Amino acid sequence: MLKVSDRTRASALESAYTYFSMQIIFGIHAVEEALTARGRRFEYVAVAPGRGDARIQKIAILCRSAGVPLRTVPRDQLTRLAKTASHQGVVAVTGEKQYGDVEDLLAQKRGQYAFIIVLDGIEDPHNLGAIVRTAEGAGADGVVLPERRAVGVTATVVKASAGASEYLPIAKVTNISRAIEDLKSRNIWTVGLDERGDKRYDQIDYRMDCALVLGAEGDGLHEQVRKKCDFLVSIPMLGKVPSLNVSVAAAVVMYEVARQRREKQLANIK
Repeated sequence: MLKVSDRTRASALESAYTYFSMQIIFGIHAVEEALTARGRRFEYVAVAPGRGDARIQKIAILCRSAGVPLRTVPRDQLTRLAKTASHQGVVAVTGEKQYGDVEDLLAQKRGQYAFIIVLDGIEDPHNLGAIVRTAEGAGADGVVLPERRAVGVTATVVKASAGASEYLPIAKVTNISRAIEDLKSRNIWTVGLDERGDKRYDQIDYRMDCALVLGAEGDGLHEQVRKKCDFLVSIPMLGKVPSLNVSVAAAVVMYEVARQRREKQLANIK
């Protein structure tokens, strides 16, 4: 039988990954959450030699439970697969993230009121990952992304989201303006976060079906998107810096939504 060296095998696997449009997930927590969520197909999980701690053992158990092959691969080859050295000795080769549509998000409403996050052109994967992580934690029903001129759910996004991207439904649409019109036709109020907003973010009553619309880094909301929002709100800045990073601003407003809705639930219980 012809024996193939580890390096040749790894190169072949990388070629197969590229050809079949597979996706890489790296980092212990991101891989662990993706295995737990079971929201995508796994080709295999690779770990560096010598890793046998409790968290790797948990990943091994999850792989056995899901029928996912677990392989030992030299660390330098993991770095080549992940295209970064920050993989923590764990890399998974998976199928691509499956996106839904707006209707899918609304069908999975988590609370009394719908809460959708609409992103108008976020390009930094770390920002997208942070927004998705906060959205999942704040009880949002899902995130809407544009198909073009914006980052999708990449390996970096999965890691930055701490695996939240594997749980939270994410939709891709061809046009954000039309997606907002679609939401409004379904009686979803749209709230755009914009530094020119005429209301403070905490002056809106979010105890309604609503969507929070966030613009791109630096440029903010596109003018057409801005005009279609039912409300425009801003976050007061008390220092000399004019605005917050988009992922931080998103967190401020999302948790105001969560706070108001939680207070109503507590009031109803009393």
